[in-house]
Amino acid sequence: MRDRAYLRARQDDLVIRELPDELLVYDTETHEAHCLNETAAFIWRQCDGKTSVSEIAQRLSAETGTDMDEELVWGALEDLWKRQLLMGDPAPARERTMSRGQLVRRAAVVAAVSVPVVTSIVAPKAAQAASCVPTGQPCSATIPCCTTGQTCTTGGLCP
Repeated sequence: MRDRAYLRARQDDLVIRELPDELLVYDTETHEAHCLNETAAFIWRQCDGKTSVSEIAQRLSAETGTDMDEELVWGALEDLWKRQLLMGDPAPARERTMSRGQLVRRAAVVAAVSVPVVTSIVAPKAAQAASCVPTGQPCSATIPCCTTGQTCTTGGLCP
């Protein structure tokens, strides 16, 4: 039953940036930034709604040159689904998959690099990000200078 799952990566309301060894995905709805390592990014990119989990595992094995089983892929898919980066439910609720610890231990036997990892942070909104004014920028009566921590009169520059 799980082999028949054809998952689709969410594309709407996401800003996606390729980095040298990872993929950064920013969710404009939740204001969360997700960093997918190479393995997690590879798995996420395969989720086109047409590719089965067993096919993803086979492609991942070919890509890494290491035998990767479906349980490893399912662990990554569940992680991506929890972060709302997949559409639909990756595994039926009655199906048990490996815990994160089991996933890491199994993948460590294969190679530490192959562990699919997704880390996330909540990005502050623009108003929250402006916690201080940087050196050389116009002063504010309400936002302190980063160097001194003091507010100053409008029109001057922060030291």
